[in-house]
Amino acid sequence: MHDSGHDEGMNGRGESAGGVHNDLGGTVEGTSVQVGVVHGGIHLAASTSRAQQPWQLPPVGALVDRVADLEALQLFLRQAEDVGGPAWVVITGLGGVGKTVLALSWLHRLRGDFPDGQLYVDLGSQSPGGPVAPAQALGSLLRGLGVPAASVPGNDEERMALYRSLTTHRKLVVMLDDAFSAAQVRPLLAGGRTVTVVTSRWQLPGLALDGCSALRLEPLEVGAAVALLAATVGEDRVGAEPEQARCLVGLCAQLPLAVRLVGARLASRPDRSITAMVRVLGEERGRLDALGLQGDHTVRATLDVSYGGLPPHAGRLYRLLALQPGTEFGLSAILSATGDIVRHDGRTMESLETLLDANLLSEGGDQRYRFHDLVRLHATVRSREEPAGSRSAAIRRIFDYYLASATRAEEVLDPHHRSLPRDFGPGPTACEEFADDSAALDWLERELPNMMAVVAQAHGLGLPRVSWQLADAMWPLFTRRKHYEQWRVAHREGLTAARESGDPAAECRMLTSGGLGELDTGGHGQALEMFSDAAELFRRTGDRLGVARATNYRGLALLGLGRLDEAATAFRQAAADCPRYGDARAGGLARLNLAEVALATDAHTEAVAQASTAYRILVDEGDPYNAARATTVLGHAALALGRLDQAARHFTQGLATLRRVGARFEVGRVLEALAQLAEACHELSLARTRYEEALACYEELRVPAAERVRAHLVRLAQAGDG
Repeated sequence: MHDSGHDEGMNGRGESAGGVHNDLGGTVEGTSVQVGVVHGGIHLAASTSRAQQPWQLPPVGALVDRVADLEALQLFLRQAEDVGGPAWVVITGLGGVGKTVLALSWLHRLRGDFPDGQLYVDLGSQSPGGPVAPAQALGSLLRGLGVPAASVPGNDEERMALYRSLTTHRKLVVMLDDAFSAAQVRPLLAGGRTVTVVTSRWQLPGLALDGCSALRLEPLEVGAAVALLAATVGEDRVGAEPEQARCLVGLCAQLPLAVRLVGARLASRPDRSITAMVRVLGEERGRLDALGLQGDHTVRATLDVSYGGLPPHAGRLYRLLALQPGTEFGLSAILSATGDIVRHDGRTMESLETLLDANLLSEGGDQRYRFHDLVRLHATVRSREEPAGSRSAAIRRIFDYYLASATRAEEVLDPHHRSLPRDFGPGPTACEEFADDSAALDWLERELPNMMAVVAQAHGLGLPRVSWQLADAMWPLFTRRKHYEQWRVAHREGLTAARESGDPAAECRMLTSGGLGELDTGGHGQALEMFSDAAELFRRTGDRLGVARATNYRGLALLGLGRLDEAATAFRQAAADCPRYGDARAGGLARLNLAEVALATDAHTEAVAQASTAYRILVDEGDPYNAARATTVLGHAALALGRLDQAARHFTQGLATLRRVGARFEVGRVLEALAQLAEACHELSLARTRYEEALACYEELRVPAAERVRAHLVRLAQAGDG
């Protein structure tokens, strides 16, 4: 809510103006005239008077938060004063983020230090008639400085020279609001000891070459946005519904303009609860419309004018990027949306820069891009202008990029996993390439939110096979990085999609892979049911190898339920049947599971035998990850048998491989085992170090094992105190 502030009057000092340009290329300095060759009559403009000092800045309401931004502006001012030059600052950011309010608030505060006046020009970058021309803006500034309209030079260069002459010896501030380009602003930069602040939706990088400092304004923090809402609707209403108030400003994406608009709507409806407004704005499809306020600006209008100023190709990119499944995306995903992944004709990159300059898109590190939440909604609305065929083709290309790249990562990380086909559209299909396991795993983790969005959306868009195939391709990420909730959700969605596709093999894969995720989260009963359903489906389709694999999985669920004898029986059956039906590696995994049962029943010699056999099979089958797991089982057995040196060798060997493949959970387990080994050797300091390293792994993954390790550390600390 704005104050009813007003500008103060003139100070009445009648000192001489700096100089007024004449028709002959000279300047008037006080009462003297300096000219070149005189031809004909001399026409002198009347000198200006300090009695005509401008105080043009519009009033501004209270500024909420922005402490750090104000400090940054003050720093820019001090730096300029240190070198004795003008301070030129460009404040950029999304429309409605509060650029103008920040600039006005700061410049009003500087009034005491800049007593010669305040100039203000709206450069109208988004006005229906187009941006204000530099010559027109210069004329306005000169008139503000007291130059009569009839005496304003007609030549652009002369106007610029006169403006700089008149500002050279003055301490004044200038605000150039809503600039369109660096070329529009450059002639308007005042000299001397002035302060010029430019606001723009565009980043105007060209002004940096002229010495302008830049400040990008971000949306408010949640607390500050709530304070802004309270200033509009009243502290009592916000205090009565604090959580809903936080939710409401979140729906506004903490944009000051949006918060003020919904606050004004609430203020005009004293009987409406904040909860009711949250419900209105919660309907994403209509959120931008709901933010409208009769007779005032709207978020949609703010975004519409930015969109309307885009060149056609940039406008198309804006619409297509709204089809991205997640909130942050990389360059390859952008090129996939446009189909330029093969052509590389440069138009997409040019349009991308245009969107960045317009602040319709934000750039992070490593060529990552994202929409502000409300911009994404606006782009989504505008995407409906794209022809249906173009939209569908772009969506398929984007989805295929994630599917192809995840599949490539799967091949690098776990070449034994995929036995099911992948289906792609007509293309072109982009695909990432990975130098090693670490790069593949990092890509999967970075793109996890986008891939989860594809899994969820593909089914509803008539692409169910993409849904289950992508869930399947993410398998190495789930097994190594333990994103349990995403694991569960992806396979639940994938199972529905596989059943809709009428694909029994895909259905079985979703049941077994999803069941393994349930095992990791303690859902052994649910996992057993899923594995049993898969086994029955394999039997009905005559897939004997599938039955054998499902038997191994059933053994894992039985092991988790404490039914050790039944688990051992299932593992022995799988160890015999899997190689018989063509999967020696699965047989090796079954033997590894038998070794785990032997450890649990203190049959340590049996554990060594089974783990050794499993290790040889898995090495022969080219499975270093599970071979390393077999090595750690050998380490546990050796530790239990008191063979400490042997245990240390096994654990160290396994740890090196598990670290190399990025298996953080398994790394944590080995570090925990090394801590136990250190305790057995009475090396308590080393034990604490190993437990702390294990705890870091578990805390990063947010797994229950962290509590167990914390208990060990407490025990060691108490032992040390004793």
